[in-house]
Amino acid sequence: MQSDYLNIYNNLIKLTRNKNLYLNLKNKDTFSDRLIIFLFHFAFFLKNYKNDIPKKEAQNLFDSIIRQIELSIREIGYGDVSINKKMKDYVNLFYSILTKIETWDNLNMSQKSLVLADFINIKDQDDFFASYFDKYREFIIKNPFKIFTKDILEIKF
Repeated sequence: MQSDYLNIYNNLIKLTRNKNLYLNLKNKDTFSDRLIIFLFHFAFFLKNYKNDIPKKEAQNLFDSIIRQIELSIREIGYGDVSINKKMKDYVNLFYSILTKIETWDNLNMSQKSLVLADFINIKDQDDFFASYFDKYREFIIKNPFKIFTKDILEIKF
């Protein structure tokens, strides 16, 4: 199952690397921006598939993803003390994102954009990110959990 988790992580990373996502940021994109966008992808993923996988497996997936993020932070060169603080901040940020998107389906486009703007440094009051995550949400609703456990996908939506 561990390879399935790694494939899920890699597929979410591939989505996060979409260059179009970074054209609408205020500043040059940073590791932190990319991680926040990754956390949004993961949050929508978990929100959609939480009823399709057993609770213990969902926890193992979460733990595996967090471990991969920690490894990425270590590769950047942060020390152990910094990593612990950063990981605590990122996990809390993830829980905030999960809380905010829980009502995503009930929000209009401008409300969705405001939710995203709370986390992402969006250049203008633009619906690009809200529209993107709506399309992503539709994609994951239409596709089974198992599709993400395969090797890196060619995902288009």
